[in-house]
Amino acid sequence: MSVTATSTVRPAARPAAADRAAAVRRLGRVVPYLQAAPLTLVLLVFLLVPILTIVVVSFWDYDSIRIYPDFVLTNYQELLGSPVTWKIYLNTLKFTALAWLFTLLIGFTVAYFLAFHVQSLTWQMALFLLCTIPFWTSNIIRMIAWIPFLGRNGLLNQALVGAGVVEQPLEFLLFSDFAVVLAYVHLYTLFMVVPIFNAMMRIDRALIEAARDAGANGRQILWNVILPLCKPGIAIGSIFVITLVMGDFITVRLMSGGQSASVGLVIANEISLLQYPAAAANAVVLLLVVTLMVAALLRIVDIRKEL
Repeated sequence: MSVTATSTVRPAARPAAADRAAAVRRLGRVVPYLQAAPLTLVLLVFLLVPILTIVVVSFWDYDSIRIYPDFVLTNYQELLGSPVTWKIYLNTLKFTALAWLFTLLIGFTVAYFLAFHVQSLTWQMALFLLCTIPFWTSNIIRMIAWIPFLGRNGLLNQALVGAGVVEQPLEFLLFSDFAVVLAYVHLYTLFMVVPIFNAMMRIDRALIEAARDAGANGRQILWNVILPLCKPGIAIGSIFVITLVMGDFITVRLMSGGQSASVGLVIANEISLLQYPAAAANAVVLLLVVTLMVAALLRIVDIRKEL
């Protein structure tokens, strides 16, 4: 009888174990989705929903006092059909290109110095912290600080005139495109330094030694070894700088003295005039332009593959 009891229990235990194993497998497939659900929900609420709202509002109509929910293409027709729009976008792209170029040159130089010429980790941290000190204050305060330095009667002009370098104060130093680009470089260079420095610190120093043993000089090592391995950092820093400059408006307003314009400044002016559908249409076009620029950059450098 004991043998009979044992034989009747074992067949029932096998399906139960198989069911538990199947349940564990199903749970293992569901767990990643559950882990990603909170972040997905946050992105939907705070990213996707606002963007969809802007897109919807961009098709609405408006007058001087009211906004009318509707589906019209007037906002896009007026935006894309105006020569002023193309001029402003070209001006914004000019600011972006110049800011990207100078932040890349300065950021790469600073990162290279910190990564390869400062041997002490303590000094690396101290100098890197020194680069972050300007970010302890507001961007507006840092921009306003340039005005008494670059003004017609500012410190720089007084020094140049006093030293006999120029006969009269330089007018282009403030309230000009030069001042706008200078402010952008001052504000956003650190966004280029950090990812490039991180990429340089991950470079195996044995590769540099191998290149040096093979007879490569410093310029060849920089161009053929360090620069290719820094492409992910350069790409990430470029994305930061491009997106920040393309959407900025306060820098152009303060540093150009109203003599230059950018897409962000136009959107801010339209919002101040309660022209929300027109501002939304401009924002959608700006978003598409920036997305295309970032996509083109990612086609050149596959960050996931390089990392």
